[in-house]
Amino acid sequence: MMDASCVCLAMRPMLTSVSTASRPLYRRLAAEYVQAMGLGTLQLGEKMPSVRELMRRHQVSLSTALQVLRYLEEQGYLEAKPRVGYFVRDARTPLSGSLALTSEPDLSQPVQPNAQAHFVGINEHISLLLERGRQALVHLDVGGCTPPAALFDHRYLNQLVARLLREQPTLLVQGRSLLANQGNHPVFQQAMARRALATGIRVAPADVLATTGNSEAVSLALAAVAVPGDMVAVESPTYYGLLQVVESLQLQTLEIPCSPRTGLSIEALELAFQTQPRLKAVVVVPELQMPLGTRMPDAHKARLVALCTRYGAALIEDDSYGLFVEGAQPVKPLKAWDSGLGQVIYCQAFNKSLAPGLRQGWMNGGQWHGRVQMLKFAQSRNTQTLGQLVVAEVLGSPTHQRSLERLKMQLKNQRESMARLVARTFPVGTRMSLPAGGLCLWVELPDGFSSAALFGQALEQGIRIAPGSMFSNSGRYEHCLRLACTQPVDAVMEQAMQLLGSMACAQLGQAPRS
Repeated sequence: MMDASCVCLAMRPMLTSVSTASRPLYRRLAAEYVQAMGLGTLQLGEKMPSVRELMRRHQVSLSTALQVLRYLEEQGYLEAKPRVGYFVRDARTPLSGSLALTSEPDLSQPVQPNAQAHFVGINEHISLLLERGRQALVHLDVGGCTPPAALFDHRYLNQLVARLLREQPTLLVQGRSLLANQGNHPVFQQAMARRALATGIRVAPADVLATTGNSEAVSLALAAVAVPGDMVAVESPTYYGLLQVVESLQLQTLEIPCSPRTGLSIEALELAFQTQPRLKAVVVVPELQMPLGTRMPDAHKARLVALCTRYGAALIEDDSYGLFVEGAQPVKPLKAWDSGLGQVIYCQAFNKSLAPGLRQGWMNGGQWHGRVQMLKFAQSRNTQTLGQLVVAEVLGSPTHQRSLERLKMQLKNQRESMARLVARTFPVGTRMSLPAGGLCLWVELPDGFSSAALFGQALEQGIRIAPGSMFSNSGRYEHCLRLACTQPVDAVMEQAMQLLGSMACAQLGQAPRS
């Protein structure tokens, strides 16, 4: 069981379920106040007892009283207001107490590089699961993580596209010439370089390469730095699309344990570098890692860049979810720690945060940028211009900023509502974490549970989920699943989650939760 002092503040995991006697005093006191919130004794917006009052009421030290308040704040139950005190943040639905933070991999024993080093047939496995989902009569999808159209400002985007086409009536029928920087529009390049500068990335506009989403960018990056038979390190678990790309390029894949607090294990990666001479690249999602939702601390980012630089390996950064991070603090990408050597290949896409239909992205290939450009032109020629112009004008505009904040708030509310449903309906012993942003929850059920079996049962009921086996080829996540939080949590969703929870309980021989 992980101590709360080790939990990254941004993660706000669920309170853990352990025996009363084994929990520290501050955790036992915190649990009492959570119960009071669930009963309605402490209501939303109500002020918590002060530190002095907690000390008097429970006969505890100043340190213990502070730990109670800070722990409840970390878990998302309280909100601190400077010079005023702590206030109940959300006590609408009591958490069951059966959920804990997603369990940590054993990072003290680094992964053995030869174990499951080469994915065999992962493409076929994933494709079969996706095809089964497509062929089924699905009325509710909690497997896919693309936000629905209703969460985007389509009127604003439509008006912008109409204006661009009025101003440039030949935009859709005029191809970009070879002299026009291989289809990279200078307006887009300038906008992306300027925006990157605000996050600590220094890149010339001419070195911005427009891509069709992020999958193309990561594929180009891998093709530029490795040849068939070379090895690529990935986070475990990781997005199944990356596993498909790696296998299609005939590369070997090495899974590196990923912590829900700090991300990819640097110690395990260093061991891999020491023992695997063909390890040529590392692919990471440092912000809101898919599917765990981890935010990699800045100190960890700096160590990771330094390690890859020392071993001469390409560090491919997938920044697909950085715009979804909650909070006022600016997000600093890995690329911001890159030296003049250009060891980090930066990839960013806006299809989930701005317009799924555009699939517009960009990348900078670092020291491999020239080769990336060559591969891009050889494989897919020019990226369409309209999407580049739309993104260049929309991204960072006041209208888009307001739209993005609304999107993030809606996703946050849906994530928290889904977490409460999981807490109320899933089997005792279920673990999960609640990330500070993003589109999904990663749920770990007790040993003996089969997410593949639940996938088949759920499809028969018209519900699509994403079983854990899609996110690794090691077999270690069969008892896990990813739940998307992109749909509204209404009566239909509540009924579906109740059904999923009941089927999961039945599989483990437990009585339905509610």
